Amino acid sequence: MNFASVRIITDDVDRLVEFYEKVMGVSAERPAPVFAELVVSSCTLAIGHSQTAQLFGAGSVVAANNHTVIIEFRVDDVEAEYARLKLFVDDWVKEPTTMPWGNRSVLFRDPDGNLVNLFEPVTEEAIKRFSGRR
Repeated sequence: MNFASVRIITDDVDRLVEFYEKVMGVSAERPAPVFAELVVSSCTLAIGHSQTAQLFGAGSVVAANNHTVIIEFRVDDVEAEYARLKLFVDDWVKEPTTMPWGNRSVLFRDPDGNLVNLFEPVTEEAIKRFSGRR
């Protein structure tokens, strides 16, 4: 089994696509007006309009209503990303902090309120845990 993607359901695909293009530094692929994918070597972030939710079953997903999932990206330099993102991120949850498990993290919310974590392994154990993974 291979992990394929994480999909966010939103009422405003264009707004979230623009936001994540800035965060991830890639352009989205738009196979349909109601769907986009931001593809990097380690993952795909898919963004679908709430109109597509009916394809999964009534009430199965609700746009802008996530309170349990954190979207995480490993970065080379948390401090540099924090400085870059300050230009357009409005909702900061946690400034750069070293977590007990050895990652330096910065947390913020996207325009729909989804929690995003950018992290960098900084302790020897954390670096070892991520060596070989990208």
